[in-house]
Amino acid sequence: MEELLRAEHLHKAFTAANGDNFLAVDDVTFSISEGEKLAIIGESGSGKTTVANMVTRLLDVTSGSVILQGEDITRATGRKLRQVYQNMQMVFQSPVESFDPRRTLGDGIAESLRNHGWSKGDASAECQHLLERCGLEAGIAKRYPHEVSGGQCQRAAIARALAIRPKLLILDEATSALDVTVQSEILSLLDELQKELKMSYLFICHDIALVQDFCDRIIVMHRGKIVETGTTDEVIFHPQQAYTKTLIDSVL
Repeated sequence: MEELLRAEHLHKAFTAANGDNFLAVDDVTFSISEGEKLAIIGESGSGKTTVANMVTRLLDVTSGSVILQGEDITRATGRKLRQVYQNMQMVFQSPVESFDPRRTLGDGIAESLRNHGWSKGDASAECQHLLERCGLEAGIAKRYPHEVSGGQCQRAAIARALAIRPKLLILDEATSALDVTVQSEILSLLDELQKELKMSYLFICHDIALVQDFCDRIIVMHRGKIVETGTTDEVIFHPQQAYTKTLIDSVL
């Protein structure tokens, strides 16, 4: 499989309230191949979401680089960044907050299509198709984020992310706000879509049990560093680090 994304020696420093600097991400390097599902797991504060935000350019790196499809996007802005987002999209933890509360879900989904030259009618038709593909009725397009359930809203958020057929989908705790049954449904949907559309996933999660049957490889982060990496079976059934064993013992 060809390499789709490479993050090299990522560092992110923040300034605390007392003026001291601290490293939230400390020398993180990893890659994702085409068609691969890679999980980054770790407890709250481990740095995994900060990594996702640097990869998607929501945060500037302190140092290091992000390479997408062979192109350095570490400092991408403006038109170049918009081009990056044609190949990379993100689904956030809180689906309701990720939509504009003043606009319908259909408007939110169709907006990215219109931004890429689709007519209003074609964008509306594609929006309905995407909603149905994600297990929702087309009529959901006329509802506002607060008028649907969390699971329905997250499906709509996935439909929005898929609108421009990205190569890489980054899911930042995308199921953690949902109950267990809905989590399972969303993961099944994502699995189907990944096989159908040949996408790659970067799955940010704190729950190692959740990624056990979903991801191909796992990266374990602790205090801003990668402490273990390997195939899902290697990490879960043959953990090498005490921290990983603690994570596994707490949920499996």
